[in-house]
Amino acid sequence: MKPALLVIDIQNEFFNLNQACSDSLKSAIEYINAAIDLFREKNLPVVVIQHKSEERGLVPGKSGFDVPESVKLVPKDIRIVKTYSNSFTKTGLAEKLRELRVDTVIVTGFCAEYCVLSTYRGAQDFDFTPIILRGSLASDNAEHIRFVEEISEIISCGALKILL
Repeated sequence: MKPALLVIDIQNEFFNLNQACSDSLKSAIEYINAAIDLFREKNLPVVVIQHKSEERGLVPGKSGFDVPESVKLVPKDIRIVKTYSNSFTKTGLAEKLRELRVDTVIVTGFCAEYCVLSTYRGAQDFDFTPIILRGSLASDNAEHIRFVEEISEIISCGALKILL
């Protein structure tokens, strides 16, 4: 198994949607940062995926598009810009992962019931094994997070540490 960590749509804009989103994102970032630390320790790829929407003004160069400084990113992290919910759609993500010989993706991010779940299912369509990192999903509805975790393969940070 060679995994990559996918950090989906953790962007400044989404902290401004409502208090529930902001709180959920802050909580998810703790787990995401723990996973980033694990992946760095093992020299495994971290892929940062950012949603672009011209209509919403969510574009590179605007502060809302940026990933918050609280997320432990480094310049060598792979950056993907997407315009669809599924991070694999028209982005080159699958090709990049294959180039790195990745076969498993640990999926984290916002919004659990939209882009995260779409990417999880998209990974399967491209023959990657997707696994959700427990506690690393964000949404404005905690029930949606619970639902996505319930219907998906899931791993805890502790189990991930042992596995890596």
